[in-house]
Amino acid sequence: MTEIRPPREVFELQGHEAAEAAFEATRARGRLHHAWLLTGPEGVGKATFAFRAARRLLGAPPDPAHGVLGSSPDQPVSRQIIAHAHPDLFVLERVGEDGKVRKVIPVEETRRISEFFSKSPASAPHRVAIIDAADDLNPFGANAILKTLEEPPPHGVLLMVTHSPGRLLPTIRSRCRRLAFQPLPLEDAAAFVREREDVSVEDSLRLARMAGGAPGRAWALAGQGAIAMDDAARTLFEGLPRVDEAFALSLADRFRGGEGQAQFDLLFDRLGERVHSFAAERAGQGIGGLDAWAQAWETLQRLSRDVEAVNLDRADALFTALGELRQAARAA
Repeated sequence: MTEIRPPREVFELQGHEAAEAAFEATRARGRLHHAWLLTGPEGVGKATFAFRAARRLLGAPPDPAHGVLGSSPDQPVSRQIIAHAHPDLFVLERVGEDGKVRKVIPVEETRRISEFFSKSPASAPHRVAIIDAADDLNPFGANAILKTLEEPPPHGVLLMVTHSPGRLLPTIRSRCRRLAFQPLPLEDAAAFVREREDVSVEDSLRLARMAGGAPGRAWALAGQGAIAMDDAARTLFEGLPRVDEAFALSLADRFRGGEGQAQFDLLFDRLGERVHSFAAERAGQGIGGLDAWAQAWETLQRLSRDVEAVNLDRADALFTALGELRQAARAA
């Protein structure tokens, strides 16, 4: 498997030339907005764009070989950003200095943005802050960002990645210029995966569909074993109302330890998608009796949230969900 690099180390971006051209045209005209909301599904390239834009704002010269906002990775500004050493760039993200992923972005770090923007650029035309992602701010952090937006800093540019803009405060959304990033065609997202992973055309297309056309998400799913979990979800669903308990127990064994949560989430996501597709197809055919399937889908969503939030046992959650699915299948 090719190692997935963090966005600050990525110098290529596919399928978003129009967004890059719009941003560059605004910058070139001297009409750059002080805050940008980068919207679109997770894994579509928003954070990669943010660092590409940051390099340009911090003075890295254009390199057309790397696209509209492209810069050379060997250029000094690029090397400083990779090394987390540029004095005019501030990045807020869930990954802490110890490399561990936190549940939210700490409010203490969020409040440092105001101090960062209070200073003049040290070596660049602008000071740039990136939030990846704004969805990970708690309410106190969101209010700290709002204070910065209400008093736009001179020479300051804030780039906020968001997968769910509707979850942000309306007062934050209204003070930002929105730049939308659309999913790639499935064939393009699948090709992106095949360039980096040894997977078949069929599996790469499955991954692209799971990711909704977001190439980065599809690539991540490939490394997480999503194909195996999708196969497991199909086996469980097609066997209903019968459940192979030995098979279910073997799946529960995969939920143990630190990697187990990701496997649990993948299985529940794939089961939920199958229930949703099945119910939608029956509804389209005018077949009633969908209440039990709706209940099963809601149970899958609830358990997926509660397992991590309140530390429910993952194996118990699986068998609870399978019980709901069996009832739905019997009622159909």
